[in-house]
Amino acid sequence: MHSTLFPTYNLCPEAMKYFEMGYKCQMEGELELAETYYKKSLEIEDTAEGRTYLGWNYSFMEKLDDAILECRKAIKLDPDFGNPYNDIGSYFLKLGNLEEAAEWLKKAKDAPRYDNPEYPYLNLGKVYELKGLWPLAVQEYEGALKIKPDFEAAKNSLEKLKANLN
Repeated sequence: MHSTLFPTYNLCPEAMKYFEMGYKCQMEGELELAETYYKKSLEIEDTAEGRTYLGWNYSFMEKLDDAILECRKAIKLDPDFGNPYNDIGSYFLKLGNLEEAAEWLKKAKDAPRYDNPEYPYLNLGKVYELKGLWPLAVQEYEGALKIKPDFEAAKNSLEKLKANLN
């Protein structure tokens, strides 16, 4: 079943129903309830998308180890799905492990199937900026904008970095 929120996700109707309920609860800040719905969806149909979103929900709960574990499970289910690679990279970025973050974000950029392929460029730009590798950071932010020209986070990061360099 395809949904209006997630048109590329091909889940059975019952799994999709619980997945979307989990997403709705997550967006409303009801994280424990979202976790319950995501897990129910995964009981019905174990998918990379479900594992990735459960991991994302865990990140909202500041359970980064659990978030990384779910994303690793997602990658085992579908190595072509880019979202969990980016998410792992962003979690390592949040933990301050820049080398590990960069490795995962580079893998995300190479993934053939991706909902928002601009994000690993943004996140890798942040890694390079934190490491003082400003030309590389500029290149990554510009890469994000090539994919999505109206990507405000990349525009803002690029403008801020360029202003600091002048």
